Amino acid sequence: MNIDKNARYRASHEYARKDGTDFVAGISDHAQSSLGDIVFVELPEPGKKLKQGEAFGVVESVKAASDLYMPLSGTITAVNEALGGDPALVNKDCYGSGWMIRFTATNPSEWDGLMDAAAYEKEAGKE
Repeated sequence: MNIDKNARYRASHEYARKDGTDFVAGISDHAQSSLGDIVFVELPEPGKKLKQGEAFGVVESVKAASDLYMPLSGTITAVNEALGGDPALVNKDCYGSGWMIRFTATNPSEWDGLMDAAAYEKEAGKE
């Protein structure tokens, strides 16, 4: 299982990583591996405001469809348009070219409540 040491994680397997003043988010390597081949990703429009834990989209694989949840409260500033034409980027490079959303956090202190890489590795290993 590949874990981005610079990211923080939700128990539902979404990650957030600081990128300048914004955050980048997507699903973890554990999540994409469990889902199997990703065939569709539905993402929000830029400008949408969401609270931590609210669904920001859906990912569909050959096995299942799963809601995606905001790691922190914030306003969507960009979505990965490339996923529309190639959703398998999530399988190939979930922390790089397979990122899903970029957002500005409205409550950056929520970052402290997310699991760090070591805690997430332990949590994901239980499944």
